Amino acid sequence: MISDIIQTFLLSISPFGEARVGIPYGIISGMHPMLAFAVGLLANLLVYPIFIALLNRFNQNLWRFRFYRKQSIKLAKRSKKLLGRKVNKYGFWGLMVFVMIPLPITGAYMGTIAAYIFRLKPSQALAAISLGVLISCTLVTTGTYFGKMGIELI
Repeated sequence: MISDIIQTFLLSISPFGEARVGIPYGIISGMHPMLAFAVGLLANLLVYPIFIALLNRFNQNLWRFRFYRKQSIKLAKRSKKLLGRKVNKYGFWGLMVFVMIPLPITGAYMGTIAAYIFRLKPSQALAAISLGVLISCTLVTTGTYFGKMGIELI
């Protein structure tokens, strides 16, 4: 049980799936859906403060290196292309909706990058990303729970 909690947490904080992978893993491996939700939500909520601190630190120390600068600009262009109009036009709500959609490429990591690129106030970005993560985790937990119930009925 403890190993399932740890794995759910690690999957939910990783950039390769976030809570969209962690919560289903927890539920499928036998955790109570509310526990899987709580662990996945907590891990995914930690993404913004940790990742924004890393972005600030890396850009401060590594910007002088050509490879890092080139990759950062490439990622920034990708982010602007994906959600530039939404964040510029709708600000808080655009970022929240982008983060809440439980699909690949959306989520807390890309939302944090967008907030950094578009220079949103940290409190506003934290609120938008947190609300988006909460809604996304709720959708994923509900879908996984009822999906598992349906499979067990067959």
